[in-house]
Amino acid sequence: MLDIKKIESEFETVKTALSNRSFDVSILTQILDLNKQRKILTQSSEAKKADLNKLSRDIGELKKNKQDAAGPMGQVANLKAEMEKEAAELDKVQAQQTSLLLNIPNLPDASVPVGKTEEENTVAKSWGIPRVFDFTPLDHADVGEKLGMLDFESGAKITGARFVVYRAGLARLERALINFMLDHQGAKGFTEMMTPFIAHERSLIGTGNLPKFEDQLFKLNSEQPWYLIPTSEVTLTNIKREMIIEESEFPILYAAYSPCFRSEAGSHGKDVKGLIRMHQFNKVEMVSICSPAQSQEIHQKMISSACEILEKLNLPYRALNLCTGDMGFASQKTIDLEVWVPSQNKYREISSISNCGDFQARRASIRFRNKEGKIEFAHTLNGSGLAVGRTVVAILENYQQKDGSVQIPEILWPYMGGMKVLSK
Repeated sequence: MLDIKKIESEFETVKTALSNRSFDVSILTQILDLNKQRKILTQSSEAKKADLNKLSRDIGELKKNKQDAAGPMGQVANLKAEMEKEAAELDKVQAQQTSLLLNIPNLPDASVPVGKTEEENTVAKSWGIPRVFDFTPLDHADVGEKLGMLDFESGAKITGARFVVYRAGLARLERALINFMLDHQGAKGFTEMMTPFIAHERSLIGTGNLPKFEDQLFKLNSEQPWYLIPTSEVTLTNIKREMIIEESEFPILYAAYSPCFRSEAGSHGKDVKGLIRMHQFNKVEMVSICSPAQSQEIHQKMISSACEILEKLNLPYRALNLCTGDMGFASQKTIDLEVWVPSQNKYREISSISNCGDFQARRASIRFRNKEGKIEFAHTLNGSGLAVGRTVVAILENYQQKDGSVQIPEILWPYMGGMKVLSK
């Protein structure tokens, strides 16, 4: 959430930054108008409190001296009625202001390229050379189905469209990738965590998923405001919600596996076949909570860690510096990693690594005490390390053989019990 003081003091700068994100900046004027009302009501309330205190003292003196206090007592009653009315109005104004603030995206970092669509993202790095096939490579869904290891029909029968059943070697490959990724992140200094797969409304507000993206979440039909998590970024970040952390504890580095649940509202017709866009998928997530001075360095650490996973798997990829119009809601700077998908003859997203600055920390009240003893908002960062299902996509397509089998990347052999090939 943006700081209202920053909107007031740097209005034109904030307005330009949000315009670069294709955001309706007229909301800023509404917020400032509400803030003026809030200040007027707050000042009026404080003045009335002072008057009330004075009248209370006067009444005390009158009663002490056995004098008539009816007049001042009548004034007290009127003041209390006015204060009650103003308090209700103040609550209403603050609720309106907070609602608008919660729907404003983060401000992009100065290093983010200005642009409106993904076509204006810039390539920061390319690694690996896409394989030249001596046969026409199949789509990963066809490869998996021919192996008898991807069963979309059973997934649809059990739950519905965009669910899948893994079988045999491919089920083991998914598990192997999760373990490999967690081990890799552990070697990089990330503490392995296991968090709930359900979060309540307050946690999702803290990370920026609510109220903006409610239509993309699965809400449970229960008395509690519970949701299936869209990513363990939500649960990992909220571990420190409403806490004051000592700066000496930074940087906090977490890594966790979780299933992720997304309704993918508005994505109808996109990637309807295969594993690219599922309602349920597995992911290993990286989250960091750190000081503002550390966040750029930690961002690079997280990017490098995700890149190394792809390099160890020998999967060609590229890193994109997302433009202002393509960044996620809570991000101030995002690097996307895209892996090569031969059947589509293009790169597809497999990780999104974002520095959110103090945006989530303000929403979730994650603060720290600096070396001088001053309380500040922390910085939060998150990124996939990696999206497991999309890594399976990349392996099935890049490692497929003419006979329909799929070689397993060498780094995964120990996790596969020595299995080196997936075959029917």
